[in-house]
Amino acid sequence: MRMKTEITELLGIEYPVIQGGMAWVAEANLAAAVSNAGGLGLIAAAAAPAEWVREQIRKAKTMTDRPFGVNIMLMSPEADAVARVIVEEGVSIVTTGAGSPEKYMADWKAAGVKVLPVVASAALAKRMERCGADAVIAEGTEAGGHIGELTTMVLVPQIADAVQIPVVAAGGIADGRGMAAAFMLGAKGIQAGTVFAASKESVIHENYKNSILKAKDIDTRVTGRSTGHPIRVLRNDMARKYLELEKNGADFQELEALTLGSLRKAVVEGDIKNGSLMAGQSAGLVKESLSCEEVIRRMVTQAQSLMNGEAQHE
Repeated sequence: MRMKTEITELLGIEYPVIQGGMAWVAEANLAAAVSNAGGLGLIAAAAAPAEWVREQIRKAKTMTDRPFGVNIMLMSPEADAVARVIVEEGVSIVTTGAGSPEKYMADWKAAGVKVLPVVASAALAKRMERCGADAVIAEGTEAGGHIGELTTMVLVPQIADAVQIPVVAAGGIADGRGMAAAFMLGAKGIQAGTVFAASKESVIHENYKNSILKAKDIDTRVTGRSTGHPIRVLRNDMARKYLELEKNGADFQELEALTLGSLRKAVVEGDIKNGSLMAGQSAGLVKESLSCEEVIRRMVTQAQSLMNGEAQHE
């Protein structure tokens, strides 16, 4: 059932499936489970202290002997320190978001690190290719968390046309149908977040997990458009309050006060009313909590059947 593409060859993985770098969600347990299942697990540095990232890297190494990576949010005040930890701990793969990794490229390349920036436009993809990226992750607006404006359907083929390096498709992918579609659009791999957030190995609170499993197709909202930092979440009391404040012209400080610590409330405390339930539009496709191995195997089997022209029956 092996699926060989430019991404599996580049990253040394069995299947071209990358787990999204979800803040507070993507830690050592989830990363190791995805990597052990043949995909690429990621530890999300988010805004965490660099030493926490170091601990998670060391923990993951005790749980898997397969490749895994770190997702670094470049807006974080800890970004410089995390970039050094990546080299010091011998991490071989990095994905980046919320900025450009250009200032770290020379050090990472010297250490043999493969760099895959997340991009939301063809122009940014070309810039990343010029500065030495090994591949790019083209993430559509269907994704959970921080998003751009273009949909995966239109973004992926335009980026595939714009660059020579491999493209990974992200945003709205939770099963083999999405995976097969991504390949048809020119991608060489996929990144999925929401389906792994709901997996058995995910550390998020059961309340949060159940919110994903119960979500329907129309159950996400985008908050933060007025601030220039749009974020896709499941609709709840906090999202409704936030959107109402935005509608009434609330300033950045007022909006920030509402969301302070809200992701932790959701992930750790299970507060599904006032927490930030980050999830993509693919939540409507995720109906049961599977192990990471089951997620990947089902996804790959279905994608292969579709690409081989076999009929699909529910």
